[in-house]
Amino acid sequence: MRVSFEEMYNVMKDRLIKYGCDAEIAEGCARNLAENSLGGVYSHGLNRFPRVIAMLKIGRIKPGNRPALVESMGALEKWDGGLGMGNTNAAFCMGRAIQLAKQYGIGCAALAHTNHWQRGGAFGIQAAKAGCAGLCWTNTMPNMPAWGATDPRIGNNPIVFCVPYKDEYVMMDGAMAQFSYGAIESARAAGRRLSTPGGYDEGGNLTTDPAAIEKTRRVLPAGFWKGSGISILMDMMAAALSGGLAVCDIGKYGSGVTDETDLSQVFIAIDIKDKEAGDAAVSRIIDDLKASERADEGVPIYYPGEKALAAYRENVEKGIPVNEEIWETVLSL
Repeated sequence: MRVSFEEMYNVMKDRLIKYGCDAEIAEGCARNLAENSLGGVYSHGLNRFPRVIAMLKIGRIKPGNRPALVESMGALEKWDGGLGMGNTNAAFCMGRAIQLAKQYGIGCAALAHTNHWQRGGAFGIQAAKAGCAGLCWTNTMPNMPAWGATDPRIGNNPIVFCVPYKDEYVMMDGAMAQFSYGAIESARAAGRRLSTPGGYDEGGNLTTDPAAIEKTRRVLPAGFWKGSGISILMDMMAAALSGGLAVCDIGKYGSGVTDETDLSQVFIAIDIKDKEAGDAAVSRIIDDLKASERADEGVPIYYPGEKALAAYRENVEKGIPVNEEIWETVLSL
């Protein structure tokens, strides 16, 4: 089934207000989640909404708290999220990074003590719409083994790179695991296997079975040892810049936490002064990419974010496809 953006937005906003959010936070959170689903990222849109409500219920999300400035150092600022709503905290801090970039050419807002930001790509798009290149990342709970290990002690630490292109953008938004847990969960719910091995089963064998990976929590680092190493350094930088917690600290909350909490994040914006030259550079790269010799003539070569843009256009026209069971769950909250 499909529902309109406005209906999805209004339903989630209404529920958030009922669970203690003021109108501004409810509107920002609901719009972000509905836009994520509109862009085809269903695992971090409507599908995640029941978990947001669960975090509000147990008090992990403090809906009345907003980011507070800790320290300002020119183009770099440190903020404390106060365990407020993760996606609205993130939008605020990317907004600050953009404002700093317009003043200094580059701006960075490091955020401590916040909650899950949902789709990180939303904040790359936010930067692109303001004429900036955007770079942001977050740490997570321990959910991925380091290369050579079997127990999860590092995070899959999603990272986003985004550049504006004409009226749209080019973007890479991905976890440091071969597949995010959201993608693994979506595959399992849809009854399909992953396109490539994404982790290990109980026998220590690489597998495309999402349920087997969820059971062991042995997701495969993207790029094997390289993804593992990048994840560790991202965690160190986020904790050091923000003054917040590292993955090993977040892990001490224990298994009773419904979702990730008390995270550290970094938001960077770089002002692209010459938009015409920027678009020309991106066009040259895309044209060269599209001229690649295809491994399979039936499969196009896509630039990063191209398929998400196509999903967005389709969903604007036809409505957002939803899992009926999840939609009924949200309506019943």
